[in-house]
Amino acid sequence: MTGPRRPRAGRGQAVRLLVLIAIVVVVLYPLFWMIGTSVKSQEEIVSNIGLLPKEFTPGNYVDGWTNFDLSFGRFFLNSAMVSLLTVVGNAVSCLLAAYAFARLRFRLRGMWFAIMIGTLLLPGHVLIVPQYILFRSLGLVGGEWPYLPLLIPQFLATEAFFVFLMVQFMRGIPRELDEAAKIDGASAFGIFRHVILPLSRPALVTTAIFSFIWTWNDFFRQLVFLSSLEDYTVPVALTLFIDSTSQSAVGPMFAMSVLSLLPVFLFFLAFQRMLVEGINTSGLKG
Repeated sequence: MTGPRRPRAGRGQAVRLLVLIAIVVVVLYPLFWMIGTSVKSQEEIVSNIGLLPKEFTPGNYVDGWTNFDLSFGRFFLNSAMVSLLTVVGNAVSCLLAAYAFARLRFRLRGMWFAIMIGTLLLPGHVLIVPQYILFRSLGLVGGEWPYLPLLIPQFLATEAFFVFLMVQFMRGIPRELDEAAKIDGASAFGIFRHVILPLSRPALVTTAIFSFIWTWNDFFRQLVFLSSLEDYTVPVALTLFIDSTSQSAVGPMFAMSVLSLLPVFLFFLAFQRMLVEGINTSGLKG
């Protein structure tokens, strides 16, 4: 009885493997195409839509790096600064807000939590206009510190998704630990410092990874608030290859696009285990 089933099971596994390989190829094809296009000449980009270039043109990377009055490295530094400060702001502010919602008791806690969750239904493009008007009236748009409109909201726990994720995670931490800390004389801040914070590392890493990736790839907000070339981040600077010269520099643009993926890939690679752990332990717990 077991003999005929083994070949069937083997064929089923082979079919599933082939399906997974096909899905991976479809998903990764645009990435491979972009890498191949980054080493094609301007003429070949138009005539050759295949993955591999007929003529290897590594000069696109040099041209893209030095295409403007500023080195493209300046845009990488700007993006890195904004992304890392956003990570710090989201991690600190969202963790404190989540601790209040998950462990503290105060009036109308449920209502405020529901309002916070309701903000997830608002598209970011709807909020950008009042935010721009507010920061413009405060003199923060185009000022000496042009990145403040991008960073201030992150230090005020405005990312409801991360607050909700951390609240769900903290609800899974046994309250007996809080009671034991209270018996030892710990205050609310002491419980947060010595109990909740060390146990919330998976949720913090998840918040950090998504904050970094979303901020690094953000285009619309940075385009709205940044007006000077020297302040541009990578997503905004990539658009300059289209209209900065009379002829679009598509090859250098793809070359810089490939380089712009490296920080995200390395950041994700460094924390991927903690990301999976954070998602698994921050699921749909009551």
